[in-house]
Amino acid sequence: MTKPRILVARAIFPDIVERLRAHFEVDDNPEDTILTPAQLAARMADKDGAFTTGSERIDANLLAAAPRLKIVANMAVGYNNFDVDAMTAAGVQGTNTPDVLTETTADFGFALLMATARRMAESEHFLRAGKWTKWSYDMFAGSDIHGSTLGIIGMGRIGQGIARRGAHGFGMKVIYHNRSRLSAALEAECKATYVGKEALLRTADHVVLVVPYTPSSHHTIGAAELALMKPTATLVNIARGGIVHDEAVAVALRERRIAAAGLDVFEGEPQVHPGLLNVPNVVLTPHIASATVPTRRAMADLAADNLIAFFEGRGALTPVNTPVAGAARAG
Repeated sequence: MTKPRILVARAIFPDIVERLRAHFEVDDNPEDTILTPAQLAARMADKDGAFTTGSERIDANLLAAAPRLKIVANMAVGYNNFDVDAMTAAGVQGTNTPDVLTETTADFGFALLMATARRMAESEHFLRAGKWTKWSYDMFAGSDIHGSTLGIIGMGRIGQGIARRGAHGFGMKVIYHNRSRLSAALEAECKATYVGKEALLRTADHVVLVVPYTPSSHHTIGAAELALMKPTATLVNIARGGIVHDEAVAVALRERRIAAAGLDVFEGEPQVHPGLLNVPNVVLTPHIASATVPTRRAMADLAADNLIAFFEGRGALTPVNTPVAGAARAG
């Protein structure tokens, strides 16, 4: 019996590619070439499934060029590279990798918060440049984490993980804003209080963004929102590029209208707004919040498991849509 054909669009762990070969005819990309839309369409033309990493856009044009395609498994919890409506209408299953990266990402979010508040990157650059010649009482004096007010926008699994670290580990007062309020039990577990977005921005000493990217969450933080924040406050984004208006943040940092920012994601990444590269009071990291070996392996394994389960007729393990029944797909 002919095996289904799949594309592994980016380089992943070689042993996971070999596990996939036991179930599929695999067209992989060990050179880790970033495929253009035209190249992706050409490689997907005869494929029944695909393993993606978030950098491959799955939209109506791609679906039209890939008539056999039945499932796309994203190695990411976010899936803003999917046009979910177009995939659903075309009868194509989409999947993601939730849960397996929650605690690792929360760890990183808190690490980025601490590095930002305590001016770690700025002081390291100072030291490496040979500028440290003496101690002074105000040298790189930042802001406290313990006992301060942590404001979290987006209180899903990762936001809750950050809240627990802040409340239980550092004695922070946690306030949050979310599309829907958490249950009383979850609020108690996280020691978190629900507030409106404007109240959060005015009150928090440290604002952390953990919302999924959707058209409605585009530029959740822009110039107007930054103007509400304390001049001593910090902003951390581990959500998605586009949640923050990067140019507005660069201006606010340069003018010291907020104290500092920590950014792991960017609009148009891997490009970074040049205004962020020449201000000292920002910590910049290249979208690595889930980057530990065990977590990245767990993400890759779950994406592979979704493909295997789907083609074995067991259904996707972590679906993000319910494809239209009976939508015609070749093959």
